[in-house]
Formats: sequence, C-alpha cells, structure tokens
Amino acid sequence: MKRIASTLLVAVFAGAITLGAYKLFFENTNYAVVTEANDASVFDTSFIPTSPKGAGINDVDFTRAAESTVNAVVHVKNVTITRAQPSSLMEFFYGHGGGQERAQVGTGSGVIISQDGYIVTNNHVIANANKLQVTLNNNKTYEAELIGTDPNSDIALIKVDADRKLPYLAFGDSDNVKIGEWVLAVGNPFNLTSTVTAGIVSAKARDLHMGRNQSFIQTDAAVNPGNSGGALVNTNGDLVGINTAITSQTGSYVGYSFAVPSNIAKKVVDDILEYGNVQKGILGVSTIPAHTPYAVKKGISDIDGVYVESVEDNTGAAEADIRSGDIIKQVDDIKVSKFPDLTGYLSTKKPGDEVQVTIDRDGESLILPVMLTEIQTLVVPEMGLEVKNLTDKERKKYRLKSGVRIVGVPERYRGYDLEGKILLALGDEEIDDIQEARALFGRISKYGKTVITMLNEKGERERLIFQ
Repeated sequence: MKRIASTLLVAVFAGAITLGAYKLFFENTNYAVVTEANDASVFDTSFIPTSPKGAGINDVDFTRAAESTVNAVVHVKNVTITRAQPSSLMEFFYGHGGGQERAQVGTGSGVIISQDGYIVTNNHVIANANKLQVTLNNNKTYEAELIGTDPNSDIALIKVDADRKLPYLAFGDSDNVKIGEWVLAVGNPFNLTSTVTAGIVSAKARDLHMGRNQSFIQTDAAVNPGNSGGALVNTNGDLVGINTAITSQTGSYVGYSFAVPSNIAKKVVDDILEYGNVQKGILGVSTIPAHTPYAVKKGISDIDGVYVESVEDNTGAAEADIRSGDIIKQVDDIKVSKFPDLTGYLSTKKPGDEVQVTIDRDGESLILPVMLTEIQTLVVPEMGLEVKNLTDKERKKYRLKSGVRIVGVPERYRGYDLEGKILLALGDEEIDDIQEARALFGRISKYGKTVITMLNEKGERERLIFQ
C-alpha cells in the first residue's frame, strides 16, 4: 500500500512539473494593451523557431543557376569609326590633312537565346556600330551581324555563325516573378568576364521616366557599366530580364538596377524575326499621370488603377465602349495599380490580340474584351518628330500612296514650320508609314546632313536640309 501511495505521489508531482513547463516554455501568449476606457488590443507573438542556417537564406542554392548562365552570356564589343574634327579652316573647306578616322570601342554583354547563335542585348550597346564582335565564355571570338533593334524597349538582336551548337538560356515568364524573389545578374562589368552577382527583385513595373513608357524589373543585384545586355535569371536559371540601366550620380552601382522583363524582350525578338520591326498593339486610351497637379485637381491622384482621360477613335477601346472616366483595374490576369503595370503587359502583345480589360465605372466592375490595334503615332529617332499614319481621306485628297503627317515637333525645330505637313521622304528614300519612318530616321548619322521632303497644305513640295 505504501508503495502505491508513493508511486501516485511521484506521478502527481511529475504531471505538475510537466504542465508548468509546457505553460512556461511552449504555450503561445497573447499580450494586451489596456487603455483607461477598457479597450484591449491583442498582439500575437510568434514562437516559430529560427533556422540554424540563418532564417533560410542559406537554403537557396545559386550554383546551378550560375553554372547554366555564365556560358550563355557573352562579351559584346562595338567598334565605331568616327572622323576627327578639322583643326583649321583650310581642312574645314578643303579637307587637306584633316578628318582622320578613329576607332572607338564600346563594350557590353549579351545573352545567347538559341543554339544557332541568336543573341539578345541592349540597343545602346550596339548603337552606331561599324563592327560587332562577340566573345564567348571560352574566349572564342566571332564577328556578329545586326538582325534588328527596337530603341523604344532598348532591345537588339544580333547573330553569330559558330562552328558548333552554342549553350543558350530559355526565356522565363517575367509576369510570374515575385517581389522578394532571389535573382542573379550575369555580365561583364568593367571588362571582367563572367561576373555573377546576387540580389532580390526589389520592385516590378518600374517607370524610369525616360519618355518611353517602359516597365522595368528593379533589383538590388550589383550591376555596373559593361553589364548592359546581360542576363537576369531566377534560381532555376530561367532568363527573366535583360539588365539595362542603373540610376547613379557616379556612373557606378549604388544599390539598385533595372532590367527589361523577359516577356517584353521575347516579344521584341519574335517581332524582329517575323516582321523586321516591332508590332506594338495599343488599347487606344490616353491617361493622366498620377501625382501631377492636374491629377490632384481632378481628384484622381491617389486612385488604385489607371484613369482613362480620353478614348481615340477607330481603336479597340472605342469599339469596346471604354469611356472617359473609367478606371482600368486589370488586364487579363495582370492587376493594374499604376500606368507601367498597363504598358508593361501591353508591350508583350501585338495588334490583333484580344485582352480582357476590367474597369471600374462609377463603382461598378465591368470586364470588356478589347482588340488591340496598331499604333497610329510615334516619335522618330534623332530628330524627335512625332508622326502619324495618313488616313484614306488624306491619301485621296493629296493623291498619295505614301507619307506620314507630322503632328508634333520638338522645341529645337519649332522655327521650321514643320507641324501639320506631310513627310514624304528622308534623303532619297520614300516613307510609306510610321514604322518605316522610325527605321529610316534611326539610321541618321549625327555627323552627316539630313534632307527631308514634305508636302504642305497647298500640295506644294518643300525640302529642308539639316547639317
């Protein structure tokens, strides 16, 4: 009997100790802050144990992504031939002994995207090149051919003819990239080949206000001069962006960098290969930039979405009955909180594609199918003139088969009375439409003369020569 009693007593004491230990060490505790009015706010306390590896940061393995990327990222050399300025009046007028040619070499990076040698890079890396050279990670060098460019997105496509199949990267889906996701930037900063840096996605749909309505992925992976055109990859080694720009007062990395999303780069490359230029589809709406005095005056500076100011005639938006005052909240599966969300997604589409646009109209949510149409106006490179395709009525009136109308003129050309006139030709080449105008003006040399032929309202031809 004595033995039973002692065993029972020990069991009671053990149970009490176990219960006390559980209460003290394991049970979650809610802390309350009580005010004089007896209101209580309850805050939960987390007791999730921290990983001995450091909250999971060391669980991410970058080696696989780095190994699959470095051999597909190349060093791009841009050789530009320039002519020295004349050093005397005699050389200026007669060219005696002056105008010597000099070779300037610019460098950047590129990403092989097919085993037969297609390489995507930045337009500014290869701009005005007289000769392009590409060096692989194994130090083999090839001459490269320029296939096409899109200055608006700063994407260019070049190609090398190698004697073997090349390692390449597959495009990833940049729409699925998450803020906070680990990424690697691979390129050739300061001529240091095959450099890999790591960071996270800091933001998406970032607009740098460079006049291009662009939508960038922002990262804190270190990017420096020479990285331009290189790869931004996720931890699977998928290409999710083309490293393009940094914002810095010193010209070097200061904590964040920007990449063209892979979905935009892939669409540009596909268009260049299929059409020779970029096919841009538009909704046909004009918007009001947020946080401007006009937006504040209209009371829309803090809306979540894109406010439609007006709708252009003969566009998909007009056909779908999108109206002034509507707020665009979503396009397909992409939530639209700000203007770059909208432009970034539409940059992956082309004319003829249909998108589902969710709008807020006076508190009512509507989903409208919109057929994207071809852009009707654009700004040509170098001179910066805004041009618009001619209507059938204008072609008939002036009996024209080609030409574009000048609808916007930058400040430096305001004194030439260009606005409203029809631009017929650049040099000896006729201009059929705005896409051809962009291509022709993109070839203008800063050191040569530019001759444009126009038609005024009276149907008279005019020529202007710009030195």
